[in-house]
Amino acid sequence: MKIKGVIVSGKKGAYFVSQSIYRDKFEDKLHFRPFVGTLNVKVEDNNEQKVQKLLEGDIAEIKGANTFGNVKFKEAILNDDIEEAIIFPEKTHHSKDVVEFIAPQNFKEKLHIGDGNSVIINRIKLYL
Repeated sequence: MKIKGVIVSGKKGAYFVSQSIYRDKFEDKLHFRPFVGTLNVKVEDNNEQKVQKLLEGDIAEIKGANTFGNVKFKEAILNDDIEEAIIFPEKTHHSKDVVEFIAPQNFKEKLHIGDGNSVIINRIKLYL
């Protein structure tokens, strides 16, 4: 499955990714320490059905604690270049047509992209 989208701004991804409850478990399950921050992609045509389709089938999950919510995730590749994970936080301020990504490096610096640039999400599968 390939999904096209546009990069949009986010506000709280860096805070949550930096929390040990998530950071340590992502590192354990994904075998990389995520860059502190997320890349937010608004799916083309505001297509919530495409985002829901990503949640189908097997999906890995990190259980939150206290005020932190659960986070589901799957492996993905962005622009055929960066291996990463799509994350689906239970608690989010984004609309349902926005997906978030984590990776071991800063997406925007690595790909020389920013808000408003188009990207392609491809090769989505479950992390085992």
